[in-house]
Amino acid sequence: MTTNMPRDEERDYEIRVFGRLDDRWSDWFSGLRIAVDDVGGAPITRLSGAVDQARLRGILNRLWDLNLTLLSVTRDVQYDSEA
Repeated sequence: MTTNMPRDEERDYEIRVFGRLDDRWSDWFSGLRIAVDDVGGAPITRLSGAVDQARLRGILNRLWDLNLTLLSVTRDVQYDSEA
């Protein structure tokens, strides 16, 4: 399958990790919005905002460097695809 999505185009993403990050980390994560939910007493941090593929990769690398458990990465925007 080929896609018509340019790699340098920004898309809206939501990234969920296990653990707690506060707003002070926002600059380190390319200005993404940070929110924390307590799910059954466990902190789940949501990072959300528009990023391109290169910035997304950098953000995921930083989460890895912090040894945070990645729960999900969700892209909100649809794109065209060819079969």
